Amino acid sequence: QVQLVESGGGLVQAGGSLRLSCAASGRTFSESTMGWFRQAPGKEREFVAAMLWSSSSTFYTDSVKGRFTISRDSAKNTVYLQMNSLKPEDTAVYYCAVYPRTYRRLMMRPESYDYWGQGTQVTVSS
Repeated sequence: QVQLVESGGGLVQAGGSLRLSCAASGRTFSESTMGWFRQAPGKEREFVAAMLWSSSSTFYTDSVKGRFTISRDSAKNTVYLQMNSLKPEDTAVYYCAVYPRTYRRLMMRPESYDYWGQGTQVTVSS
């Protein structure tokens, strides 16, 4: 049984930073993609960033490039999302998820992911 537990959300002023963590357990992730998504009220869940666990290759949606960084600690089976220069439009519930493949054309689709965390709220005030 895969478990994903997010932490690190909170309230921050525009321009500030937060680091989200996602502790994963229950399987090996060597052939998987670890993803971060977000969902704002009244909007669809959208892709934020992803990392291929085996190669550490990273991918970002355009709106966060240069501001967010996805990384991992293999020893802790934990994935991080460092968020800098936060904007009010980054306000959302953030989810980590596991896609048990590495097909790049599919990794930005929420329906590709089999396992999800419970989400953590990020609120950026102006």
